[in-house]
Amino acid sequence: MKVLLIKDVKSLGKAGEVKEVKDGYGQNFLIAKGFAKAATTEVLRKYENDKKKEAENLRFELANLEKLKNELSKITLEISKPVGANGSLFGGVTKEDIALALKEQKNIELDKKSLECETIKTLGIHNISVKLGHAIHAEFKIEVKAE
Repeated sequence: MKVLLIKDVKSLGKAGEVKEVKDGYGQNFLIAKGFAKAATTEVLRKYENDKKKEAENLRFELANLEKLKNELSKITLEISKPVGANGSLFGGVTKEDIALALKEQKNIELDKKSLECETIKTLGIHNISVKLGHAIHAEFKIEVKAE
């Protein structure tokens, strides 16, 4: 019996491989436990179509991330914070402040967890790094001003 593995099976193969197995093992274990499907032409055709759609979605997502990276590289955000008598910031600028300013000023929504920076406690221009996913990183600048 030929089966298409849906999940990795130890000592048999990886997901996506077509394997020849004994009828009982295929029916009673692999198919019953959801590790495989019977390798009919219809199942194989559907699996290939799903793989093509998945690859197309990945290309689309990567193109959008590259576009966002280019857009972010041209951005300089302005954030105003209250300043003490000696010129130091009260509290500092957090990742949440940066994500909120990015949404309000440029209408770009990023998760604060994707920002790579410490709390900013000085005035001036600072570089902020962002993990966008799929090993794509972007940078933009923020200018912290006295309120």
